[in-house]
Amino acid sequence: MKTALIQSSLYWENSKQNRDYFEEKINLINDDTDLIVLPEMFTSGFTMSPENVSETMQGETVNWLKVLAKTKKTAITGSLVIEENSNFYNRMVFVFPSGEIQFYNKKHLFTLAGEDKVYTSGTQKSIVDYLDWKICLQVCYDLRFPVFSRNAEDYDLLIYVASWPRIRVNAWDALLKARAIENMCYTIGVNRTGEDNNGYQYTGHSQVVDFLGNYIVEPVESESILYAELNKENMLQARQKLGFLNDRDTFELKE
Repeated sequence: MKTALIQSSLYWENSKQNRDYFEEKINLINDDTDLIVLPEMFTSGFTMSPENVSETMQGETVNWLKVLAKTKKTAITGSLVIEENSNFYNRMVFVFPSGEIQFYNKKHLFTLAGEDKVYTSGTQKSIVDYLDWKICLQVCYDLRFPVFSRNAEDYDLLIYVASWPRIRVNAWDALLKARAIENMCYTIGVNRTGEDNNGYQYTGHSQVVDFLGNYIVEPVESESILYAELNKENMLQARQKLGFLNDRDTFELKE
């Protein structure tokens, strides 16, 4: 699978400016790309004022993503603020080249920033089937909770989209490697850059890690489009040879 990661700063609570910016970047991406990954809340930045930026699944950004995915003949994923049934969700959407959509609502809301006060937590893990790859969708703070992301489904690729601040970026780097190693899967992390309206700085460090914890794409700090080609057969051979997932614990998640 050929992937492209877009690491960038974001316009604060300005959906149109962000869409225009990302459309320009997406149009530069290689035509043979299978999957494009955008950051967390890519239309707004990590805002605790969802009423200022929320959209619906029939709204402008989702329709824009459908058109882009069809035009580029690629899947696109990233999170944005969605309002549904009077609740706000930090929702990671996965848009197929056909325009079909699957999604994941962020489960672990970032209490330090008060995300739990204004957003509704998701309750279900989401595994997407695409091009014979099983892809697990996760958002930012989920990275700190390995039980929830544990590879009980034999997924092949774990994706985190994030607004992870510079001050704790060492944890971002370490935990992405840990998730890849313990789950024996490819792991993609896409983080934003720049500074938001709350004065928090973001240093990127978007990266791709293989199933043994080796970098395919090393962390970078500048605004970038990063490419990585993932080889499922290599991963499956390593799983068969080493057998680590055969020894995993079984458990049941409870609220």
